[in-house]
Amino acid sequence: MARKLKLTKSDRLYKEACQLIPGGVLGIRRPYNFVPGEYPIFFESGKGGRVIDVDGNEYIDMLCAYGPIIIGHREEEIDEAVIEQIRNKGFCFSLTQRTQNALAKKMRELIPCAEQSLFVKTGSDAATAAIRIARAYTSRSKVARCGYHGWHDWCVEVKAGIPQKLYEDVYEFHYNDLTSLEAIMSQHGSETAAIIITPIGHPLSAKVEEPKDGFLEGVKEIAERYGAVLIFDEIRSGFRVSLGGAQELYNVIPDLSLFGKAMGNGYPISAVVGKAEIMDVARDKVFISSTFFPNSLGQIAALKTIEIMERDKILTKVREKGSKFCVAVEEIVSASGIPCEFSGAPLMPFITFIKDKEQHYKELRNQFYTELIRRGLFLQPYHHGYIAYRHTDEDLKQATAAIADALAAIKNESIKQANHNSSSYRS
Repeated sequence: MARKLKLTKSDRLYKEACQLIPGGVLGIRRPYNFVPGEYPIFFESGKGGRVIDVDGNEYIDMLCAYGPIIIGHREEEIDEAVIEQIRNKGFCFSLTQRTQNALAKKMRELIPCAEQSLFVKTGSDAATAAIRIARAYTSRSKVARCGYHGWHDWCVEVKAGIPQKLYEDVYEFHYNDLTSLEAIMSQHGSETAAIIITPIGHPLSAKVEEPKDGFLEGVKEIAERYGAVLIFDEIRSGFRVSLGGAQELYNVIPDLSLFGKAMGNGYPISAVVGKAEIMDVARDKVFISSTFFPNSLGQIAALKTIEIMERDKILTKVREKGSKFCVAVEEIVSASGIPCEFSGAPLMPFITFIKDKEQHYKELRNQFYTELIRRGLFLQPYHHGYIAYRHTDEDLKQATAAIADALAAIKNESIKQANHNSSSYRS
């Protein structure tokens, strides 16, 4: 096995943080979401497609901050545009700056459903705003959902601290399963305000799925039949699978859509976009406001990110990189003899382990991701990865080698264990 990383400073900072912050760090960044004792807890810096932790260990970053890094860390052209705004104009005012209009025009130009836009800061903000808009537009309360939609009361999976009445009107259906949606709508369709779905399926710790033929079209037909607002949650797929999102890629146009993550290459910004007739309820019927929503820095970053992506054909090049990488990884996984699966090619790669009754898959998963981090590849056991533009050919070559070596190490360990058990039995 590869050698364990030195994580002395990271561990010390975490112990200090636990005295200062509940859990030390927030949510999905806590150690139990990785492999405790093997992964760093604090990063120091990043550049391009790589990051360095506080102990000086360097990694190829294929988690990409959980998705926002589409071009690369510390992308100079984007950072300089933001710095220029700070130095020459400022960014936090009692009124809105003109960058709002420029970004809204660009969103309308690129995204099929984006007749109007509403800019917020996070994916959770956008999802909750869209649900509020849909409920106001339809004068209905129930919601059918499929996918992860953030940490707010109506959809968060961990229910502690949330009264049941705040989520009792929300019903979950399964990706690529129209029957499960039909069952909800046949019972609650006349009261359903919205159907919200991630157009590409990416459930926690399970393989990434593309829509089966007719699935998204079927979801749209059901929404139209019952008069529900169709919302595509494109927080991950938007500005990554296409500048117009998965709706452009699959040619299924929703009523509303959520964009974020890759939209600003790491700067905090997200958006609800959609048909003007529906969005218009946010004019005076629905209240959506924050001191920081109009802050122009995220808008500046988004405009520059989109400009670079269009000018340099970033997504075409990212797809080319990802396709080459994923073909190699698929071959490695198939030949490994380990019960695991590869999905998400070419843009959101993920290696998951096939569940078994004895739950050996959990041990295999921990072994695999331990081997990866020790070999300098930063991925997450429960979340798919990403390909960024600044991942070099050498980065992806090293990542491929790390995956091959990690699977080989697991196989060798399994053979040793089997031989040991056989020897013990004979004794």
